[in-house]
Amino acid sequence: MTSILVVYSSLNGENSKSTELADYYLQSLEGKGVSITKVDVAELALPHLTGEEMQAWMTPASERSSAQQALAEISDNLVAQVQAADEIVFAVPMYNFGIPSSLKAYFDRIARAGITFKYTETGPVGLLVGKQAKVFASRGGIYEGGDYDTQTPYLTHFLNFVGITDVNFVYAEGLSLGDEPANVSIINAKNKIIELTPLNAD
Repeated sequence: MTSILVVYSSLNGENSKSTELADYYLQSLEGKGVSITKVDVAELALPHLTGEEMQAWMTPASERSSAQQALAEISDNLVAQVQAADEIVFAVPMYNFGIPSSLKAYFDRIARAGITFKYTETGPVGLLVGKQAKVFASRGGIYEGGDYDTQTPYLTHFLNFVGITDVNFVYAEGLSLGDEPANVSIINAKNKIIELTPLNAD
């Protein structure tokens, strides 16, 4: 059975277009032998990463204080979900030309030296190999391929860094430019999502 982790990041919950696209993909997988785990990083409300939390990671588990253990478990649990997944789906709106800060806080706890990547003499090597990622991105304007699209290179670099190199992007853009172009964009995005849907996920 294929294990899929879905990471939502919109502040708009079920009214979000990126959420709509991710859920549309999940609906296309019904009956295809998948297990689904959902995480909403907006609801997690992870704080900015602190030196105290990083120090907890670097302290051997047997030597951690109870406070350090609690801090380390935040990242440990999130990393375990990623490690268990065969595929990760990211529902990502664009906020001020970038990813939501809640998603950045999530990534800060996924990037763990010695766990999700390691340093070698020839440079860093990702350890989350053999996984696929799909990014369903929603934007009010039209940015794909332009200088203002910082999301695509950032997400690509981050996922590649931790070893996830099979990454597909689907964009729904121009969502604030009127109902007609917005509706067309959503339809086009859903058509692309169907193209990415495996015939059999068993």
